[in-house]
Amino acid sequence: MDDLADLTAFMTVAREGGFRGAARVAGTSASRLGDAVRRLEARLGVRLLHRTTRSVTPTDAGARLLERITPALGEVRAALDVVNDFRERPAGRLRLNVPTAAARLILPRIVPPFLAKYPDICLEVSAEERIVDVVAEGFDAGIRYEDWLEKDMVAVPIGPRVQRYAAAASPEYLARRGRPTHPQELLDHACVRWRFSNGPLHPWEFERDSKRVKVEPKGPLVVGFGGTTELAVDAAVAGSGIIYLFEDWLRPFFDRGALVPVLQPWWLSISGPFLYYPSRRHLPTPLRAFVDFVKAAQPAQARARRRDDR
Repeated sequence: MDDLADLTAFMTVAREGGFRGAARVAGTSASRLGDAVRRLEARLGVRLLHRTTRSVTPTDAGARLLERITPALGEVRAALDVVNDFRERPAGRLRLNVPTAAARLILPRIVPPFLAKYPDICLEVSAEERIVDVVAEGFDAGIRYEDWLEKDMVAVPIGPRVQRYAAAASPEYLARRGRPTHPQELLDHACVRWRFSNGPLHPWEFERDSKRVKVEPKGPLVVGFGGTTELAVDAAVAGSGIIYLFEDWLRPFFDRGALVPVLQPWWLSISGPFLYYPSRRHLPTPLRAFVDFVKAAQPAQARARRRDDR
């Protein structure tokens, strides 16, 4: 069991690229993980990690070991999890990787009742916009929109099946600059823009009577979708420009009059997100409990489906 613990520590440090990040994921201290890796290196008689002040990367030997033990440790965890089926209540850790919008708009309605029903499950949620390999990065499952789902994954509808993008501005901005009546008129307005993971600026798409219009407006502020989204909303409320974001995200600001909807007939609807996870013969007990909980919360017609069957 000591060997298993030390191998798990090594795999976590190598995957996270450092001891501090691995400690956060593992719920322990960086020094304890360092001791585990040193014990493993001493037993094997070979250095497994290159350590610098800025990064930690596997040596050639460490990379070979990591390649072999990652699926093996997964099988060990799956085997140990079988015992969980004999408990009165499911227990263990469940790691999810989700986009910021899901963390903000989808999970708040699901997580509290789930945790109340399964108090012995520890749910760990990581919100980010980059597309990750949930298996390679140690997550049990993820949430993504249909166009971004990975192949060969089981996908279960989660949250509303239709979401809309909404355009809005503050009353002060509209009094000063006027209200646009067509998406192309946004080119004459100040707009708050956003981008994904330092990529190109995200275009704004609108649709009415099956006619779709794509616009790339200009504006005084560009934010990365995710951690700085609240800054974009605050700037729009302060009158800096027109914002285009999920309707559910902006709804509280509509309700209290801080933002005013514009171009409503043109708001674009998209399909809702999916919970996705690898196809396995035996799902980890915490994940199976979460999948069943999500399914029960969806309409009867919502069923799991494989991405490669679409």
